Amino acid sequence: MRLGFGFKLTFKTKNIFVLLLKLLLFFNLLLFGFLIENFSRLLMIIQVLVLVFGLVLLVKGADWLVDGASVLAKKNNVSDLAIGLTIVAFGTSAPELVVNSIASAGGSPDIVFGNVIGSNNFNLFIILGIAGLIVPLSVQSSTVWKEIPFSLFAAIVLLVLANNLFSDNAASLSWVDGIILLALFTIFLYYVFTQLKSDPSADSVPQKDYSNKKIWGFILFGLAGLVIGGKLVVDNAVAMAQSLGVSEKIIGLTIIAAGTSLPELATSVVASLRKNNDIAIGNIIGSNIFNIFLILGVSSLISPLEYKIDFNTDIYILLGGTAFLFIAMFTGKRKSLDRWEASILLLTYLAYTVYLISKEI
Repeated sequence: MRLGFGFKLTFKTKNIFVLLLKLLLFFNLLLFGFLIENFSRLLMIIQVLVLVFGLVLLVKGADWLVDGASVLAKKNNVSDLAIGLTIVAFGTSAPELVVNSIASAGGSPDIVFGNVIGSNNFNLFIILGIAGLIVPLSVQSSTVWKEIPFSLFAAIVLLVLANNLFSDNAASLSWVDGIILLALFTIFLYYVFTQLKSDPSADSVPQKDYSNKKIWGFILFGLAGLVIGGKLVVDNAVAMAQSLGVSEKIIGLTIIAAGTSLPELATSVVASLRKNNDIAIGNIIGSNIFNIFLILGVSSLISPLEYKIDFNTDIYILLGGTAFLFIAMFTGKRKSLDRWEASILLLTYLAYTVYLISKEI
């Protein structure tokens, strides 16, 4: 037998060639069998990696957008107060807002509610717990008597509206509820404005100087990171829930909630290390109010959100944690979250996580 290039295939060579082909086929079959057998595992690893990549894009996208927009506003003589109230405040809430907007438009209400309620619980129990362990957090009277009660009020409003306690309609957030939430958000924003106006140094924006090209680069890449990252997070969260055989609710309450809370985690931990206690607590309380009034308000305007009453337990946890934070301001050192109280917050979240996992097993 003769092959191309004048090579003559002898009988012995032919047998070796056939043997090699058989071995190659055998190993291909083994590899194919391995891939089939471990396909779900490999797919899960890919989904987790893409989800993490999406979360990184979300956080960095928000960071880039805030950087670019803040410098652009400053170049146009916009005050630090206005920048802090709009751009910076939006930046820390942008991951939740983008994820929930995409989830709402895509018909995934469990991710919408799971992300907001889960983020609020993660903020309160984990982030404040960690910050309070680093250093006891002393706060101003306005935080004790206004911001903390306002966050408690926000959680109660969510419980009432989502369960339609004053009507016979099915549990949901309608566009009417969305308007109510956004109206309350406007009231809170006005309160923040009056607070900052009386103390402008409380929210000064760090000075940076970029070229116009760099400014618009940050803004465009930031927006792209938010949109692409949000899409990756929502799509892979739904896929992971289907692959694991768990609800979208548990994915939203845990993985997505923790991921979208990374800006708050970084801000509060750094603030506590620098002994900026008001920022450490104010960042969390403000974020929790933003999440309920702004994020859920916008989400329900995009599409009505069906609400599962199972989420009531998670809201009760949020209400209990917020009430505990208020009481903690009067136990031990007044107007302060002591280390032992921060430890209780962390242990409570650990028990809550075990409870969530046990319900899915």
